[in-house]
Amino acid sequence: MFFGDIMFEIINKILWSVAIIMIVASSIYFSFSFKFIQFEFIEMIQHLFCSKNNDIGITSFQSFLMTLGARIGVGSIAGVSLAIYLGGPGSIFWMWISAFLLATNTFSETVLGIVYRRRDNNGYVGGPSYYMKYGLGKKKLGVIYAVLIIISYYFGFVGIQSNTITKSCISLVNISPLIVATLLTLFISFIIFGGLKKIAAFSEKIVPLMTCLYIGIAIYVLINNFRIIPNIFFTIISSAFSKKSIYGGLIGTVIVGIQRGIFSNEAGIGTGSITSSSTSTNSPVSQGYIQMLGIYITTLLICTSTAIIVMTSRYQLLNIPDVNGIEITQYAFNYHFGDLGNLFLFISVFLFSFTTILTGYYYGESSLKFLITNVKKKHLIILRIFSLIILFLGCVMPSYLLWEFIDVMIAPLAIVNIYALFSLRGDIKLELECYNIKKYGKISNR
Repeated sequence: MFFGDIMFEIINKILWSVAIIMIVASSIYFSFSFKFIQFEFIEMIQHLFCSKNNDIGITSFQSFLMTLGARIGVGSIAGVSLAIYLGGPGSIFWMWISAFLLATNTFSETVLGIVYRRRDNNGYVGGPSYYMKYGLGKKKLGVIYAVLIIISYYFGFVGIQSNTITKSCISLVNISPLIVATLLTLFISFIIFGGLKKIAAFSEKIVPLMTCLYIGIAIYVLINNFRIIPNIFFTIISSAFSKKSIYGGLIGTVIVGIQRGIFSNEAGIGTGSITSSSTSTNSPVSQGYIQMLGIYITTLLICTSTAIIVMTSRYQLLNIPDVNGIEITQYAFNYHFGDLGNLFLFISVFLFSFTTILTGYYYGESSLKFLITNVKKKHLIILRIFSLIILFLGCVMPSYLLWEFIDVMIAPLAIVNIYALFSLRGDIKLELECYNIKKYGKISNR
C-alpha cells in the first residue's frame, strides 16, 4: 500500500507538471495572439446583459450561471482552504495569476465549443469532444475526453461535493452520514430528472443569491479585521516568492495554487464549453467574453473571500487527519461567528456544492450523448441512477481518496483539451477577426 501511494503521487506529479507547462504556455500564447483579450472587462459585462437569443437552447445568462454554479463549488471553499493548508498562503497568489492566464483558454474553448456544436432534439450539445471530432477530425480523442469527463465528474467531482455537504451537515447537527446521503440523493434526483431546462432554471435563481451571500460574509469579516487585511495580502504575495518557498518547495506551492485554481474555475479543462455550447446565442466570441467573466468572479471574488475568512483566523493551529479542507473553513467560520459559524458555512457549502453537482451531472449527460449517437430515454435514466449512486457513496467515502482521484483525473483532461485548443488556434483567431470586422469594420488593434 505504501509503495502504491508513492507511485500514485509520482504519477500525479508527472501528469500535473506536463499539464501546467501546457496550460501556462498556451495561455501566454493566446494572451499575445488575442492582444490580451482577458483584460477587456467592459466588453465582458456588455455581452452578459446585451446578448440576443432565439428560442433554441438556454439563454446566455442561464448558461453563464450554470457554468458559474459549477465553478463556484466546493473548490472555492474547501479547495482554497486546502491550498492554504498544504501549499501555504503563497498558493493564493498563484490562483490569482492562473485566473488571468487561464481566462484566454476559457475564451478559446468557449468559441470552439459553439463553432463545432451540434443540434439535438432538446437544443444544442457541444464541448471539447465535439471540437476534437469535427474540428480536429479525431473522433477517438473526443471519445477519450468524454470518457474521462464521465469518470472524473461522477466519481470525483460529484463525490467530493456530496462529501463536503455531509461533513458540513454533521458538524451542524448530530446526524448519521447515511441520512444526509439519502436526503441529498432524493433532493438531487428531483432536479436532474427534469433535464437541462430545469437545471438551468434552478441555477438562474440560486447562483446569484449564493454568490452575494458569500461575498457579503467575507465583507463582514474584512471590515471586522480591516487592520490586519494589508498584512494578509502582503503575506500572500511575499510567501509566494519567499526564500522558504524557494528552498522548501516553490514548485509545490505553484502547483498546489494552480491545481486548486483549476479545480475551482475549471479553466483549461474544457468543461465550461459544454454548458456554454447549449446557449441559444449564435456568436461564439460574445459567449467567450461572458465565460471569461465567470473565471474572475470565481477566483478573484469567491476564492479570495475564502482566503480572507481563513487567514484572519488562527488556522495555523490546526492538525487534521483525512483533511477535506472544509474543516479548516469551518474552524474559520466558528472563529468569526461563534455558534452561527456552522450554520453560515453549511448554507454556503450546500448551495455551492448543490449547483456544482447539477452542472457536473449535465457534463456527464452531454458526454454520453457524444458517445452514443442516438441516446434513448433508458440510457439517460441509467446514467441518472448511476450518478445518484455515486453521489450517495461520496457522502461516506474518505475525503483524501476523493481529492487524490480528482487531482490525478484533472491533469489528463487539461492535457487533452489544451492540445486541441492549440491545434485549432487558427479557427479561434479567425472567429475573433470576423467578430472585430463585423463590429469595427476592420480587425481591431485594441
